[in-house]
Amino acid sequence: MNLSGAVNALLEEKMKNIVEDEDMDVICVGEMLIDFIPGAEPCSYVKNAGGAPANVAIAVARNGLDSGFCGKMGDDDFGRFLADTLRENDVTVLCPELTREAVTTMAFVTLSGNGERTFTFARKPGADMLLTVEDIDRADLDATKMIHAGSCSLSKGSASDATVYALKRGHEKGKIVSFDVNYRNVMWDDDQEAAARKVFEILPYVDLLKISEEEVDMVGGEEHIARLMEQNQIALVVETLGAEGAKCFFGGKVLRIPGRKAKAVDATGAGDAFWGGFLSSLLIQGVDQIGKLDEAKLLKAMEYGNVSGWICVQSKGAISSLPTREQIEAVLNHDAKTK
Repeated sequence: MNLSGAVNALLEEKMKNIVEDEDMDVICVGEMLIDFIPGAEPCSYVKNAGGAPANVAIAVARNGLDSGFCGKMGDDDFGRFLADTLRENDVTVLCPELTREAVTTMAFVTLSGNGERTFTFARKPGADMLLTVEDIDRADLDATKMIHAGSCSLSKGSASDATVYALKRGHEKGKIVSFDVNYRNVMWDDDQEAAARKVFEILPYVDLLKISEEEVDMVGGEEHIARLMEQNQIALVVETLGAEGAKCFFGGKVLRIPGRKAKAVDATGAGDAFWGGFLSSLLIQGVDQIGKLDEAKLLKAMEYGNVSGWICVQSKGAISSLPTREQIEAVLNHDAKTK
């Protein structure tokens, strides 16, 4: 082994020991990829780090909590950039070995005039699909308070089994399990029914479910949410409504928060900013078990997440736009003073 290899091995061992010595608040499992967003010049793109679970992990870290990310990235310049991005944002890289079997997954983002986006993925295959059960350290799952994932990693490859394993293990160990439906038609070959089947398979392991208003039909529509929750013992379902705010289905009631007016520049990552803020607020309030949830804490978490998403949409890029706890609290404190 050359000197560079020996140094890298020592650093990886040191990082492993740090992970073993410190419990994490949240572990996010799934995809991290490159978002190419439109640049200032016509037909140009700018490289940004992205991927919903990774966005949530960084959002949690920016709220002053300990988070880890478990996902596969390619042994290429993009993969190294993504791993460095996690570390720069104080997220523990739980799967540090980069793969040579596929390039880092890429998503090309097209923005409409109102900031909404569509995606084209370079993923045939992409490195994110190659995450395996063996890549996930059982001790990490057993030590964390919360495990989060989304449906993209259920779509193809061994990453599907790895994601299911993480969610099931978390459920069996009494961890709070969070899941974002986050349907992307191109990842599922335009087969929404296949995506829905996969989502329904993991719902018995889920405590906190996030859906968007575009995805609510995948779970049978709003009129069936209460039954869905009862059948799968889901503690709460949050439906995000974009600029209109969000709804939370909890304890037989529907809790609502209105949207905040903003000049949207780029909606990429806004849902992740909301959810990362929501989860962070619950943990900051001491909710490390489902039994500690109540309406007051949920309303506070929804407003916290709402502000987080509102800040995010006002600038370009998913991760670069994720706000800190200080930024979110400054807005909330200003609101309190002006009421």
